[in-house]
Amino acid sequence: ALHEGHVISTRELTGLLQPVLSQNSRNLILFLQDTLSIDDFTYHSESYDNKNPFQNQVKLSIHLLQEILQSSPSSLVLPAVDSAATRYLLNFLQESGIAKLNITDLDVSQLEVNTSKPNFMVVRLQPLFSLLTEFAKLYMFLFIDKIIGRLTMDLQERGIHFSAIYTAMRPSRISRRTDVVGELRRQLMATEEEDSLSYPPLNVTTGNFTCILFYASNFSLKANNSVLIDLTNATFVTQNVDVSSSECSDINTTLSLKYTKPVNGISSLEIRFLMTNKFYGVSARNWSTLDSVEIVQDEEKFAKFNVSVISAPAEYSFHCQLVGTSNLYPARLIPSNDEATNWGVFISGLQIQGFNIENNQFSYASDCTGFFAPGIWMALVTSVILLWILTYGIHMIMQLTTNSRFDDPKGSALSVPQTE
Repeated sequence: ALHEGHVISTRELTGLLQPVLSQNSRNLILFLQDTLSIDDFTYHSESYDNKNPFQNQVKLSIHLLQEILQSSPSSLVLPAVDSAATRYLLNFLQESGIAKLNITDLDVSQLEVNTSKPNFMVVRLQPLFSLLTEFAKLYMFLFIDKIIGRLTMDLQERGIHFSAIYTAMRPSRISRRTDVVGELRRQLMATEEEDSLSYPPLNVTTGNFTCILFYASNFSLKANNSVLIDLTNATFVTQNVDVSSSECSDINTTLSLKYTKPVNGISSLEIRFLMTNKFYGVSARNWSTLDSVEIVQDEEKFAKFNVSVISAPAEYSFHCQLVGTSNLYPARLIPSNDEATNWGVFISGLQIQGFNIENNQFSYASDCTGFFAPGIWMALVTSVILLWILTYGIHMIMQLTTNSRFDDPKGSALSVPQTE
């Protein structure tokens, strides 16, 4: 029995999984997502238009969870798994001696599974971007559920016995319940602060000094408007990326990220971030600027993007919540050649620094959002219009005058000359 709010550690998680790995049939499927929380199941299980997005993977568990929540006389704080334990899960399963099979094309009909020995199949699901509405997330979960259902049905039709785990690299929601005891609330808030930076930034060193720091909560590409390439885990968690081609100097810095077979059909992929450090006389200081982003596929196809609104004082780092090719993002990557139009770039929670790094940590961050945001401008314009109307009204009231003479009904009629 676990107490409310208990966080399962790495050691406890491995102990819970040992019975699964010791079974006769040790075929294990890991459905891995970028973000997921228990609240996603309870919120979306009975949602819009009677659509249940969890019909295939955890239907019985969700119904049981709903019965517990409905029958409970008070609020519940369910146990959770530590984010560090979920990040260690992939390495733990690989070290358990099971042959790893990556399923990237979401089709197991052509997959050759040797049932005479254990197999470990990893299915990386489509990421859930943090800015999606709850309605959009519902349909994303419906799509993911169909993928899980199709894969599991194909394996069952082939007579392959398996166990499945559906989890994510980090939580998507942080509880902020006010009816939980004070001590537990402080623990939840501490967990939220820890999960805000759930993995360390990627660093590039020259000798004993760090010259580039790079972090993103989500780092994804889309090739040919169809193939989604999620590079978050490979860049920051497992750090299965080659940065040896990166270059550092006091004037020009290039962050080079090389990936080997990120998805089927692409043997190599390199992404370059080109930054410069220049002195500007108007501000009388040096500014660090991200000038362009380049993508090289299979050492043949070259895509280049010009960058807008990504600059900061040379002593600072740069931070922006949304960076990419979308027109809705505050910091945009603008295609510079024809090949660049075939790529989509989506980066959330970007923070980068290529100059003046001290103590191997990010300096104070200059954010891409200016002081006068669109909402502030709208409030200012509206206030000016209302103030003008008020001033005009007061001016018109002040122009009103009363008559200096009045007609006496007992006397002769009052005669007012036209000149008055």
